[in-house]
Amino acid sequence: MKTRSLARRSMRQKDDGRYRSATSYNVAYRTRYGALCQGLAEDVLALRQFKRYRGKVQLIFTSPPFPLNRKKVYGNRQGEEYRAWLVSFAKRFRELLTKDGSIAIEMGNAWEPGKPVMSTLAIKTLLDFLDSGNLYLCQQFVAYNRARLPSPAQWVNVERNRVKDSFTHIWWMSPSMRPRADNTQVLKPYSSAMTRLLSTRKYNSGRRPSEHTIGSCSFLRDNGGAIPSNVLLATNTQSIDEYLEFCRQQRLPLQPARMPKVLPEFFIKFLTQEGDLVLDPFAGSNTTGAVAESLDRRWISIEPNQDYVRGSIGRFPQLMKRKLQT
Repeated sequence: MKTRSLARRSMRQKDDGRYRSATSYNVAYRTRYGALCQGLAEDVLALRQFKRYRGKVQLIFTSPPFPLNRKKVYGNRQGEEYRAWLVSFAKRFRELLTKDGSIAIEMGNAWEPGKPVMSTLAIKTLLDFLDSGNLYLCQQFVAYNRARLPSPAQWVNVERNRVKDSFTHIWWMSPSMRPRADNTQVLKPYSSAMTRLLSTRKYNSGRRPSEHTIGSCSFLRDNGGAIPSNVLLATNTQSIDEYLEFCRQQRLPLQPARMPKVLPEFFIKFLTQEGDLVLDPFAGSNTTGAVAESLDRRWISIEPNQDYVRGSIGRFPQLMKRKLQT
């Protein structure tokens, strides 16, 4: 598939598929609603061509490389270098947002190198990010992966003095205390007990040990579903899907830190409306772009690794069909 340059092509590409200079970026492919730009996020966002999106992005949803002690093939910084790098995006992100727009960033836990104690790096990074971008922390979410492999291996599997780390945090931030958000768009099906209550219209009202008072009509209204909690079940155990099959057919490496679709789907539904613009500056296999496309949202994704860009075509049936025909 041909790439379309938005400016003169004077970028040097290294063997790992990453771009190192900051004079241009390529649109690797376009769809009905969006486009994937190949380049480093810090370079692409700083370009004059990208300034046209200032004040137009409703949601920045992304999962940057985590500050892991062990280096990964997709590249990840560590320690203070990581904190400075991620915090440097705060002002840029805010400039891109609408007045009631949101940022949602997934962040994994970090551990002190060689020690069975957790690092406070993620907490410090969050506080610095909020301060640098002059942002409010609207709510913190937990993405729970019950199928996650035991880690950190030394303390969980070998010395057996810790339990496995099975969740990540998602920070929801905004320049506004009241960003656009609508939890009626992410309601969950009622439990069987609640369905039965609505049918019988009987339950125990009155004062609870917690000192809350439950009215006689408090739970008799059918709102179409239950309000979800801020703990999201997010496993990623599929062995067969269109993306995986496409990468195998094209002999492309799989992106090792693929995001479960349930995460961008939840936040895109919760924080945006049809036609809004969604940005993922650390796209990986471009799960965010594919989910935004399926929900009729406009989207822009940025990813430097050429193999991951090529593989992400497998998330878009029409693009994949054309690629396989060529």
